[in-house]
Amino acid sequence: MTIPIDRLVTIMARLRDPRTGCEWDTVQTFETIAPYTIEEAYEVADAIARGDMADLKDELGDLLLQVVFHSRMAEEAGDFALADVIHAISDKMERRHPHIFLGAEAGGHHLWEQIKSEERGAKGHASAMDGVALGLPALLRAEKLQKRAARTGFDWPDPSGARAKIDEELLEVESAPEQEVEEEIGDLLFSVANWARKLGIDPEAALRRANAKFERRFRAMEAADENFASLDLEAQEALWQRVKAAAAEA
Repeated sequence: MTIPIDRLVTIMARLRDPRTGCEWDTVQTFETIAPYTIEEAYEVADAIARGDMADLKDELGDLLLQVVFHSRMAEEAGDFALADVIHAISDKMERRHPHIFLGAEAGGHHLWEQIKSEERGAKGHASAMDGVALGLPALLRAEKLQKRAARTGFDWPDPSGARAKIDEELLEVESAPEQEVEEEIGDLLFSVANWARKLGIDPEAALRRANAKFERRFRAMEAADENFASLDLEAQEALWQRVKAAAAEA
C-alpha cells in the first residue's frame, strides 16, 4: 500500500509559502507550534482511553501534521527535512533492536536499555538526569527522574521506605511557614509518585483515572439534583456518598 505522505508534505509547503500561503501558518515557529504538538499527543491518548477508533484516526492525523509542520520549518531553515526525520527514527529502531534486524544475540528490553544508555553517553550526557525532557507533565517527569536515579542504585530497596517518606513530607508541609508550603507540597507529590513507582503503578495513569472518576461522579451529582450548586456542603456531601455507593453497586 502506498502511504500518501507526499500529499501532506505538499499541503504544508503550500501553507507555509511566504507569498501565497496561509497567513497563520506562515508566521508560526517551533516555539509557537510546540504547545499544539503536546496538545495533539494528549488528544490521541484521550481517544485511546475512550476506545473511539474513528476519533483516534483523526487525532493521529493531527499529530502527524505536527511532525510535518516542524519538519517543514526545519527544512526552510536548512536544518533537516521530513525524510531525514524518517531515516533517523528508522535507523534508531534498527540500532536498538539488533537481535531482530542485525542478527545479534537475543537481548530484549535489557539490550534496548543498554543501547539507550550508550547513546546518551555518545551525546555527552554526563548525568543520569540528562535527557529527561523538561516539557513532560510534572508527574510523569518525576517518575522518569526517579527511574534514572534508581539505575545508579539510589533507590529504596522496597516500597516501605518510599511510603515512610510520604509521612515525613506530610509533616513538613504541616509545619512549614507559609512561604515554603508550595515547595513542601511539591516534595510530597514527588514522594507519592515515588511510592507509586515502587508499587509498580504508573502515577500519571493512576491520576488520570482518578480525574475521570471524580468527573463522572460530579456529573452524576449535578444530574441527580438540578439545584446542586445551591445546596450546602453537608447536602452535597450526602449526595456524593449516594453517587459513590451507586457506582460501587453498578
